[in-house]
Amino acid sequence: MKKNVFFRTLIVLFAATFFVACEDSDDDSSKNGGKITVVDDAEAFALLNSAWRPYQTLSSTFTSLIDTPVDGYTSYLGKEDDDCTFAAQLQIEYTNLYPRKTFNALYKSIGIVNDAINKINASDKVTDAGKAKALATAKFQRGLYYSYLVQLWGEVPLLLESGGSTTERISIDEVYTQIIKDLKEAAAVLPTGNGLSSPVEPTKGAANTLLARVYLAWGNNPLSGEQVAAIASGQTDPAVSYTPALLDSAVVYADKVINSNLYSLLPDFRNLWGRANESKGPEQIFTIHHDGDGIDQQGNHQAHCASNDPWNEDEPAHIQPVHTYDWWPDTDPRKAFSVLTELRNPVDDSLHIYNWPHSLPHNGKGVDRSYPNSEYLTQTTNDVDRIEIRYAEALITKAEALVQLNKNNAEATRLINQIRRRGHDGSSEYNLTSVTLKDVQDEWEYEFQYEQHRWLNLTRWKNLLSTVLTLVPTYTYYDEKFANSEDVVTVEVNGEEITHKVGAVFARYHKHLRGKVENIKGRNYRFPIPQSAEFTDLGIRPQNPGYADPVAR
Repeated sequence: MKKNVFFRTLIVLFAATFFVACEDSDDDSSKNGGKITVVDDAEAFALLNSAWRPYQTLSSTFTSLIDTPVDGYTSYLGKEDDDCTFAAQLQIEYTNLYPRKTFNALYKSIGIVNDAINKINASDKVTDAGKAKALATAKFQRGLYYSYLVQLWGEVPLLLESGGSTTERISIDEVYTQIIKDLKEAAAVLPTGNGLSSPVEPTKGAANTLLARVYLAWGNNPLSGEQVAAIASGQTDPAVSYTPALLDSAVVYADKVINSNLYSLLPDFRNLWGRANESKGPEQIFTIHHDGDGIDQQGNHQAHCASNDPWNEDEPAHIQPVHTYDWWPDTDPRKAFSVLTELRNPVDDSLHIYNWPHSLPHNGKGVDRSYPNSEYLTQTTNDVDRIEIRYAEALITKAEALVQLNKNNAEATRLINQIRRRGHDGSSEYNLTSVTLKDVQDEWEYEFQYEQHRWLNLTRWKNLLSTVLTLVPTYTYYDEKFANSEDVVTVEVNGEEITHKVGAVFARYHKHLRGKVENIKGRNYRFPIPQSAEFTDLGIRPQNPGYADPVAR
């Protein structure tokens, strides 16, 4: 994504509940009878760049919506009635900030893209080459935005440059068909790139990886509204089924990325993260640019939520992993980097410990350790780019599809071992001899922890409910002895028994874990259709099963 510069553009307001107008009328040269037109290539791309702005604000929002309301994360953001704490306890309703912000931001970006497509097509000032690339970029953006909408909400309104109803819910298959059409058209025209150039611009490789991602999701037969309704009030997962032709397509498009030989895994997993490493090839395929709070629409708050005050052990992070350290093998070097139990202050050389009785471990990928003293700046500037697509996803997507198809397990194993070998600092000692679906699922979490995949993965695999109900009761702080903040309990940490008062922090962790098990239902395979950004009723019916219809505030 380039810097967000506007060149005399006007965003058309054609669905007031979704889209917001922006106007700069200091130059009348682009007006023709009151109609705003795109007059050159620069304006075409400036208009498309403006569509990234709403999407850019979803960095930490995706964390709250996709990472938090599952088995492994809890929230210490704000008071106990904060929307993120409700998400951690699976108490998300249509009034919750996170579905409301995400749904409306995605449609706002779609509205800008649709308007841009019409303006670019109507212009006789844009060069042929500029028009082709701009339209391909627009199709890539729209495909990306709808890919999240259909996975998070199921049937959704399908608004294109030709129009569409803002209240009618379109079938999942129709939405996916449009996504595939957009992304194929984008992939046919977008530049190939060289794998080393800045990945903030969409490329053929980005479109093909996104196609593989979308085909994998679609090929796992996402639940229809009727199927969600059948399980909405229960705690039993639906049956697993696949559409082989779609999974075959996931393999085909993952292969396009792999066989391009433009991308590769970095030798050191740790060198993917932090501002010194941001938006660089050959592993990062597409990233969302952030200049930081007060400069961009919003900084990347993944950093802020991971460790808002790293030098105060008694101030928990906003979003913390409650499970990862228990089941992740100590032999995997990714564990110590991805889930911090300690962090050294580079100024006074003091060591800060994040575990009982102070707080849980922190999400390490959000703590910048890529250059001297970077730990100090991460939480205040929030200016690190967010990785949307990286090469490891192409590898694991192909492996998952092959396992689900029961095809070529040797190739699936090779792909998983490629990821594992890099994760283990190049060692083949931990290679697998064959892979099961469970192996692939585990590798998703080892490799992509805190990268906004967990809920999407669990719902795709149709084991969301069983995962929460099986794993969460095994976590240390699920135990009823942590319910009372005034009680004194003993916890073993690194082989040492530490006796301490439970305290408010761990009583809250306990409450969130209990809430997950008590509240998880089939309805959680979708999020509720929310209110508009202005808290009005969007009029989209029917509501997703298990949720109340929105009412204007």
